[in-house]
Amino acid sequence: MQQAGERIAMVTAYDASSALLAAQAGIDCLLVGDSLGMVVQGHDSTLPVTLDALRYHVDCVARGMARAAASQPPTRPWLIADLPFGSYGGSLEATFAHACSLMQAGAQMVKLEGGGWTVPLVEWLVARGIPVCAHLGLTPQHVHALGGYRLQGRTPEAASVLMQQARDLQQAGAGLLVLEMVPAALAREVTEALTGCPTIGIGAGAGTAGQVLVLHDLLGITPGPVPRFVRNFLSGNPSVQAALSAYVAAVKDGTFPVDAQHAW
Repeated sequence: MQQAGERIAMVTAYDASSALLAAQAGIDCLLVGDSLGMVVQGHDSTLPVTLDALRYHVDCVARGMARAAASQPPTRPWLIADLPFGSYGGSLEATFAHACSLMQAGAQMVKLEGGGWTVPLVEWLVARGIPVCAHLGLTPQHVHALGGYRLQGRTPEAASVLMQQARDLQQAGAGLLVLEMVPAALAREVTEALTGCPTIGIGAGAGTAGQVLVLHDLLGITPGPVPRFVRNFLSGNPSVQAALSAYVAAVKDGTFPVDAQHAW
């Protein structure tokens, strides 16, 4: 899709119904994210989410996707699952076992956060047949180490580190790279520097190969404040599926996001 110049539309999903609606709306990728800890479970961070919880929600979403694949016309997005906090970074064998658990529940790719120390993990998983999506910039599992939910890569030094981490992750075999809350110019530079590893932005401007939003954010039903880069796609639309279709259309035609809203 990136090579053909088509933007990639991704959204989070946590249950069979939302997965079915998203698939029917033309979503390219579904992410069973540990964001469920905040928008489903009511926690104030993603840290309490367990591997068992992720596996349960992956199983639910996979069932919804199976229904979508059996519908007319059939459709089936690419399904990605987060490896939750504490489930990777120990032994390579344990990381592999946890990734296998999510793949056996129906995931087609696992996502892990961070650069540098994660490179051997990515290489280990990819060599064993598990596709990996990397995640740089604001990495919510490291919120306390980062000092809060803040823009990353603001200084030339930090931008240089992020660029090198992106290159290293691609070299290790990462098939996708989420860039969260980084300056739009930096996200565009990373996207242009990588080959064969499309970038998916969230709060990172319009220069990435695709976009992802949390389902509850784009529907305007997230409790509490939402990031300023979010757009409420349910506003003005008659249904959840119409809102998802509007989101897909906006990503595809480049009207979402707008770089001016991500100048930071």
